[in-house]
Amino acid sequence: MSVIHSHLDINSESFSLNRQAMLTSISLFRDIETLALEKAQLAQKKFHQRGKLLPRERLSLLLDAGSSFIELSSLAGYKMHDDKDGSDAGGGIIAGIGFVSGIRCLIQVNNSAIKGGTIAPTGLEKTLRFQQIAKENKLPLVTLAESGGANLNYATDIFVEGARAFANQARLSAQGIPQVTVVHGNATAGGAYQPGLSDYLIVIKGQTKMFLAGPPLLKAATGEIATDEALGGAVLHAYQAGTADYLAQDDADSIAIARDILASLPWNEQLTLPSKKASVEPLFDAQELLGIVPAISKKAYDVREIIARLVDGSVFQDFKTEFDQQTICGFAHIDGHSIGIIGNNGPITAQGANKAAQFIQLCEQGQRTLLFLHNTTGFMVGTASEKNGIIKHGSKMIQAVANTNVAKISILIGGSYGAGNFAMCGRGLDPRFIFSWPNSKTAVMGGEQAGKVLRIVTEEKMRKLGQPIDEDKLTQIEQMTAAKLNAGSTAIFGTARLWDDGLIDPRDTRPLLVNLLDICWREKYRILNGSNFGVARF
Repeated sequence: MSVIHSHLDINSESFSLNRQAMLTSISLFRDIETLALEKAQLAQKKFHQRGKLLPRERLSLLLDAGSSFIELSSLAGYKMHDDKDGSDAGGGIIAGIGFVSGIRCLIQVNNSAIKGGTIAPTGLEKTLRFQQIAKENKLPLVTLAESGGANLNYATDIFVEGARAFANQARLSAQGIPQVTVVHGNATAGGAYQPGLSDYLIVIKGQTKMFLAGPPLLKAATGEIATDEALGGAVLHAYQAGTADYLAQDDADSIAIARDILASLPWNEQLTLPSKKASVEPLFDAQELLGIVPAISKKAYDVREIIARLVDGSVFQDFKTEFDQQTICGFAHIDGHSIGIIGNNGPITAQGANKAAQFIQLCEQGQRTLLFLHNTTGFMVGTASEKNGIIKHGSKMIQAVANTNVAKISILIGGSYGAGNFAMCGRGLDPRFIFSWPNSKTAVMGGEQAGKVLRIVTEEKMRKLGQPIDEDKLTQIEQMTAAKLNAGSTAIFGTARLWDDGLIDPRDTRPLLVNLLDICWREKYRILNGSNFGVARF
């Protein structure tokens, strides 16, 4: 293995332009995150007057001081459904991976400071995604619940698929993954089953309200009149119904109990890990990642410049460099973990697909986690490519990506177009984790290319029908198609629809990968004590 020799000129005009474009992209998504944070902060006075903490204040108390927290899908639902200005981004849920009492957990917090924490379709999709993450990575799941339930404007979009979230909870418990829930406020109807299906349940005196039918519905359905407290208060569930396991006095007390529950679990003690290589920092500054990927996507660059700033000691063992230079494959270490990396220096050729498929099998054999660095226009097209068997070899690569058992992590650092997105382990190929740089784009093809395709198809149709060729109409079709695809390919558009697990600053890529690789490594060696059924409340 050899050290990558960087040829990056950080004083060049192109580096400066690339860097400025990247900083602009970072600022754009950070501004949206701030907008949502500021909106939630407006509810602080109301929450504090009620003796309650804001959702993010609860999260801060739950997490170990000074520990890392990987927030997931912070912009889910951005400008979708009822989110008119972007301030409701997040899908009504704050979710991420962090440490509680020394145990790495998947954490979800209902963002009740915005629209009462009601759940829109993207909120449900986000819930299902982090349940998948908890399952695949064997992470305990902690929920700080307070929600008005489903957003009734979209109840028909949520109701049937919503059952999957409950099924997932039951299966997580049966798998041996503990779930701890604190109910900070309302948990009504289907929302009451979320805490009910948890393994440990904490309620708060004077705050928790859990019932299948609230007082208004109860009166409408049966004529019975009851107060919130008498129908489903914390005292009732702790002393009479037996639904709750712990009764807390306030938000802070409930979170302290949750931390104690995690601390009592022999979670870390049950895990025996083999040794790994010592971690070594890259030779090059992470700040330089801002100026590598060209602001103009058609310009070439070498993905090894990215790799040199991510891997231990900037050491990388290139694989089959003479056979294909478009698809870069090689072995490296990050934080001492042995990994295989696949990156793009251009379209995926028949040789590149063949090479990548073999490389993936080698990673399977050596049990190396795979890291995909996306920046590709897709598979190479043309007569020569077809003769070289691009479909056959491309299918082979997709087969390998889909069927390998090693953990797969994808980072979109540029474009990810067409079937190239599939071959590079896009969302549809089920990477363990997938994050995007804010400059990245995901689409079936480039907007300008799509516009030209539709123009050609429309022009041919006009000719077949004997119609006069209307150049103005064709130009309008081309421009509208290009604009639509370009608008639907941005990183913010994609992350709003959970095409990834979140947007990241390029400078945070290595710290993120260090965390993710450790998660994947520990999952591989963790043995769970599963059963046919989850923990039931008797």
